Amino acid sequence: MPEYKRWYDHDPLLLEVVNLLKNYQTELKKQAEVFLAKIEEKVSKDAMLRFYEMVKPANGSRWYDKDPVISMTVELLRVVPPDVQRQCAEHFINALKSMGIDYQSPNIVSDNESGNLDSSDSNSVDNSIVGNDAV
Repeated sequence: MPEYKRWYDHDPLLLEVVNLLKNYQTELKKQAEVFLAKIEEKVSKDAMLRFYEMVKPANGSRWYDKDPVISMTVELLRVVPPDVQRQCAEHFINALKSMGIDYQSPNIVSDNESGNLDSSDSNSVDNSIVGNDAV
């Protein structure tokens, strides 16, 4: 198995989403807030804040540490299993479309052909995330 420099390098779609967050933090903050709200519904805000306090660095030198919403989103993505990371990345890309952002991912063939989750499957991602003891 190849070694990767960063935790998100193993999946081109996850790498794409992290780069989108990095390059368009202001524009995509709303989607990050939606992601966190879905997690909060499942595990509680206190649990999320406790987790974030444990993992955030003291010096905050990473690009995503400047904004607590983006930072918490990236940290949660970091600790979930790879299959959940992929599902979250697919949801993120699909949510951009529902927000009226005309974006076509080079890593998703099409919603119907690739078996991506649609809005009726949203609980499967949330339940997978909640099942992880790290969250």
